[in-house]
Amino acid sequence: MSNDPLVVFTPSGKRGRFPSGTPVLTAARQLGVDLDSVCGGRGICSRCQITPSYGEFPKHGVTVEAGALSEWNAVEERYKTKRGLKEGRRLGCQACIESDVVIDVPPESQVHRQVVRKRAEARQITMDPAVKLFYVAVTEPDMHDPSGDFQRLKDALAAQWQLEDVQIDLTVLTGLQPKLRKGNWQVTCAVHIGGTPRVVEVWPGFREEPIFGLAVDLGSTTIAAHLCDLQSGEVVASSGLMNPQIRFGEDLMSRVSYSMMNPGGAAEMTAAVREGMNALFGEICTEAGIVRADILDMVLVCNPVMHHLFLGIDPFELGQAPFALATSDALNLTAREVGLELHPSARLYLLPCIAGHVGADAAAVALSEAPDKSEDLLLVVDVGTNAEILLGNTTKVLACSSPTGPAFEGAQISAGQRAAPGAIERVEIDPATKEPRFRVIGSDLWSDDPGFARATERTGITGICGSGIIEMVAEMRLAGIVDASGLIGSPEQTGTERCILDGRTYSYLVWEKDDRRITVTNRDIREIQMAKAALYSGARLLMDKFGVDKVDRVVLAGAFGAHISPKHAMVLGMIPDAPLEKVTSAGNAAGTGARIALLNRAARGLVEATVRDIHKIETAIEPRFQEHFVNASAIPNAVEPFPILNSLVALPEVSFNQGGDTGGGGGGRRRRRG
Repeated sequence: MSNDPLVVFTPSGKRGRFPSGTPVLTAARQLGVDLDSVCGGRGICSRCQITPSYGEFPKHGVTVEAGALSEWNAVEERYKTKRGLKEGRRLGCQACIESDVVIDVPPESQVHRQVVRKRAEARQITMDPAVKLFYVAVTEPDMHDPSGDFQRLKDALAAQWQLEDVQIDLTVLTGLQPKLRKGNWQVTCAVHIGGTPRVVEVWPGFREEPIFGLAVDLGSTTIAAHLCDLQSGEVVASSGLMNPQIRFGEDLMSRVSYSMMNPGGAAEMTAAVREGMNALFGEICTEAGIVRADILDMVLVCNPVMHHLFLGIDPFELGQAPFALATSDALNLTAREVGLELHPSARLYLLPCIAGHVGADAAAVALSEAPDKSEDLLLVVDVGTNAEILLGNTTKVLACSSPTGPAFEGAQISAGQRAAPGAIERVEIDPATKEPRFRVIGSDLWSDDPGFARATERTGITGICGSGIIEMVAEMRLAGIVDASGLIGSPEQTGTERCILDGRTYSYLVWEKDDRRITVTNRDIREIQMAKAALYSGARLLMDKFGVDKVDRVVLAGAFGAHISPKHAMVLGMIPDAPLEKVTSAGNAAGTGARIALLNRAARGLVEATVRDIHKIETAIEPRFQEHFVNASAIPNAVEPFPILNSLVALPEVSFNQGGDTGGGGGGRRRRRG
């Protein structure tokens, strides 16, 4: 093995060894990393900004020491002086690799900016926000009445709006007197009425402009925010970005490990996610044409590890049984307390967590999809790196989390990538010819349609995203290219030269052009098998606890869940057997739940009560989880009959025994949290 320094790029996960002194931009280009540059590495355009990370990275098997990159040079100093450079950033064309290093490529430095597909779902919500506007006429001061201006404002709010015992923030009090006089003793007050009423802003006269709130879904991979008009409920802007914590680990347990092995690591990740959120809020304000001070309320949902890291709590205890939370209660804070750059008095409501690995995002899903109100037995699966699963009806609701890992998001897949223009997202394979056709993000044409090459000329064909790899593996199973154990057959066994020898097993050739090719390897199949087995096992375990063998309805939630084909998910065995028309998508249900809590304050009390009644099942200590996992490693399953699926599709009776340790998915592999 070469002794040259190892460089690992995140979030792509691409790695390689390069001689000491190699510019980061050169290494990125040779590895096919999506790092932008317009000036050809002359240090002019600044498109190639990167962030080196230091410390222990067990996931990558590397320790990054200070001095891993060459020293700061005059070109970088000149650029920083003239245009500014974020703290910790380097220019990829100037920084050279000196020893092992982990390098993050931020979204703005990527040629193909990632698509964060978390949109706001249409939903009827009864408007009753926690922050409201009240127009009042205040009695002018009088020599015979020594009360202060705020006391008379309180009296006005009580007399005209029945708001008793109103408090006021100091930041608002300092500017109260000039505003009262400028408005000729008539002002508009923004009052937070969750709990003790509190004035959070005052404007002279009558304010016609709306005020806004944010509903934020802080995921381990992506952060999505919806800006809502607090008077109409309208979603005026939505935006998202990749969670900048990805550079510390793609899955949650990698981040817990990073905090355990690096002093100050938790604080470093807290700073990164808050900085990312503030950047996102800046983007969304620009899109909506407002200023940050117009945002007076915010609701946040997240999983338990993100919950702790966002709040500045070390997630150490969440990395080991019994997975204890610092707090599971809902929190009412000010945005300023947690470093968010909104209105100085903006409020922040954080939904309650259900248990150590079932967080506020699952609580938001419960609020959005209301399994406790369903007469049907409803299975809700929020698909992500740590899937959260709810099963229930009007009698009871059960919940668990299942460690699926990042494979569904394209990570750990040879040609995998996150959703971005150029990524394969839809696939069909002809069962007779074994020839594939596909669609990529950014084009509505299929690969065999006239004009496809021209339509994808700008983006190119860059890899396979999560929904694409699910359809790809399912189609390979339907076409008889993959057997039930997860093995890819040889050309003789499958009848196609697209199955090419790749070491001791075979890979399936999807696309090639010049010297570039996209394949699906047996290792890719194995990663998907492990992820889908973990997901199915969690759902099946809840069904065991409920005493049932089938469910009435399945709802796929989450940004990724919204793009999954129900048929292909069932062919893989990701979800229990059910009529396809009973398998629906809820889109970003966690974000919808956050929006409900933002726009209806009664929903906050409702979700807190609902969470108290949900019974949590811990998969890590349930023996049957492992049994279900082994059975679910087969495609679709080694023991479950899947009668509805079998009535819809014919799964080929093929078996590709190639001898040796091929890594097939028939059984024996076990998965542990983290």
